[in-house]
Amino acid sequence: MHEQLRQDAKGAILFDATVSPQVDGAWFDVEHWRQQGALSTQPGGRGGVAVIRTPAGECVLRHYRRGGMVASLMGDRYLWTGADRTRSFREFRLLQAMARLQLPVPQVVAACYRRSGPYYRADLIMQRLPETQTLTQCVAQNRLDTELADEVGALVARFHRAAVWHADLNAHNVLVAPSGLYLVDFDRGRLRAPALSWRMANLQRLRRSLFKIGAAVQGETVFDQTIWTPLMHGYERTMSA
Repeated sequence: MHEQLRQDAKGAILFDATVSPQVDGAWFDVEHWRQQGALSTQPGGRGGVAVIRTPAGECVLRHYRRGGMVASLMGDRYLWTGADRTRSFREFRLLQAMARLQLPVPQVVAACYRRSGPYYRADLIMQRLPETQTLTQCVAQNRLDTELADEVGALVARFHRAAVWHADLNAHNVLVAPSGLYLVDFDRGRLRAPALSWRMANLQRLRRSLFKIGAAVQGETVFDQTIWTPLMHGYERTMSA
């Protein structure tokens, strides 16, 4: 990895020169890719993401947007507290750190922010993972069985062993592919001091997510026997390996 920074009066771009030796502002402009016929969209996140065909291959362009009640006031604006504290730069560097640890995450390509007074807006570009489905989609297709649940538990444990905290661990952010499982969307994630408390809170967040999308349609007892117990078995096996 070779991190490079380009700055101008309005903002900055951080990119990995080993993935693409040159990245400019047009890479973060959806209209630029649309005009080139190199744009498609897919569901996911707040309002979806754009899939762009770039010189670095097929990538995902994600614009940072707020959620919850604050979204009606702030929309896609964040308070400026310094370049290194922007959502995009922090996630870029966390993804780089996880890649160095050989954790299954997307290859990060570039991040940017654009300042406007006391606020900024931000974007992130990652290489697209091919042939993936979210765990949510697997549940809808009745593909979440004992074996897959075990693999999900092992996946989460790999990140916890590396002291990586995912701020929004849910079924939408677990991707299932022929090559294996991945975690995505590390906005607000960070490396933390090892502790049982945040690890268990992370797992409970995932459990609530699975309930919300209907994985426990046959009742909690069946869910625990067929999904959650195998998931925790995979988790504990990997944590103790």
